[in-house]
Amino acid sequence: MNTNISRRAVLAGAASTVALTISPPVAAQAKQKLRFSSAFTESDTRAATYRSFAEAIKNDFDFEPYWGNQLFKQGTELVALQRDNLDLCNLAPADISKQVSAWSLLQSAYLFRDADHMKKTFKSDVGKEFIKMAKAQLGIQVITPIYFGSRNVNLRSDKPIKTPADLKGVKLRMPPGEFWQFLGESLGANPTPVAYAELYTALQTGTVDGQDNPLVASRLMKFDEVTSQFILTKHVIAYDVMVIRSKIWDAMSPAKQQQFQAAADKASDENTAKFNAQESEVIDYLKKSGKKVYEPDQNAFRSFAQKKYVEKYGKDWPKGALERINAIK
Repeated sequence: MNTNISRRAVLAGAASTVALTISPPVAAQAKQKLRFSSAFTESDTRAATYRSFAEAIKNDFDFEPYWGNQLFKQGTELVALQRDNLDLCNLAPADISKQVSAWSLLQSAYLFRDADHMKKTFKSDVGKEFIKMAKAQLGIQVITPIYFGSRNVNLRSDKPIKTPADLKGVKLRMPPGEFWQFLGESLGANPTPVAYAELYTALQTGTVDGQDNPLVASRLMKFDEVTSQFILTKHVIAYDVMVIRSKIWDAMSPAKQQQFQAAADKASDENTAKFNAQESEVIDYLKKSGKKVYEPDQNAFRSFAQKKYVEKYGKDWPKGALERINAIK
């Protein structure tokens, strides 16, 4: 009788020891939830980019996406991050510059020559200074830029456009708002505010002489039907930034941070390649449709625009930052 009791006790103790040995690894498998918000919808090319990124980090994070501002209205995401109500976000640089005025440099016309120059800038010392600035003042970690096309001018007339002087007097539709109207001025045009939904009719009737948008958007909206030429000004390299709450970033080990960054960079590169391919397809389509498609004197436009921006916003920019970005090859 006593022997059986002792045997049962030994077996029970052994089972408890095994259970304790097994339990810690199971608990360690709990993953951090990442509530994500974006203004673009689930059908957007960038949504596929974030899904690819989520797949790469799935062993450590549970990606919970809210597309098309389902969770927070556009423009309120940064505050949501700061209040710990949001974890990860596709954020417009304009939202950062509202709180950190130095970031207005990263929105200025003709700052980036193309998507590759933009990527190199964020990886450079000057780019890292802006990232540190955002973290210190806003409590967010900027991970990587997310490209979504370059803005280009297209016009109703056949007049060749080589320099900003050629756009003098041209009524160029720009979105309403001070930032956009100044962008039109920085190209040498006469900016005219027109709502996006009314733009096709405004071009058709001659209310405006032209407009600026990414090529893919211009084709989607059929602006080529009411214009004759596309000037590849590339005056804005359009991008948002992937950002995460600093608390989450700082809680990661250096190795996890490196894995997270590598996954984001890979997804960003794939996204850029997709948008570049789409732009090339649109250019081929426009040329085959008989539209004039060409590049103007980029140096003339860049010099003109940057001078305008320095005069208006330069006081808010870190000394020498513009020149350092211009020097990146």
